Amino acid sequence: MSVKFTADHEWINTANADAAVVGITVHAQDALGDVVFVDLPEVGKTFNKGEIAGVVESVKAAADIYMPVTGEVVEVNEDLRNDPALANTDPLGAGWFFKVKVGAPAELDGLMDATAYDALLKTL
Repeated sequence: MSVKFTADHEWINTANADAAVVGITVHAQDALGDVVFVDLPEVGKTFNKGEIAGVVESVKAAADIYMPVTGEVVEVNEDLRNDPALANTDPLGAGWFFKVKVGAPAELDGLMDATAYDALLKTL
């Protein structure tokens, strides 16, 4: 699995060459609590790395979802839109948020692998 992580607690899986899958980490969903709403980006919209691509709301708070790399959104998870709790029950699987066609592959090198992300979590 080719998963990288951001300091903002998003993950991106680049295993599929056509489109990378983006979601929130287990840490993020734990911090948010029960997710009750997701605002997903529009298919076809292009974002730069670090731009707000969506919002996730829980019973505790709302949080922005940041684009981990520059790219174009090619698909959103309609199942998640209909059942936001998937972000809690399966954040690294069925609870994915959107798929992106990576426009700047070199930006992936600036993201953390699982070991580096785990080290970051220990500092929080």
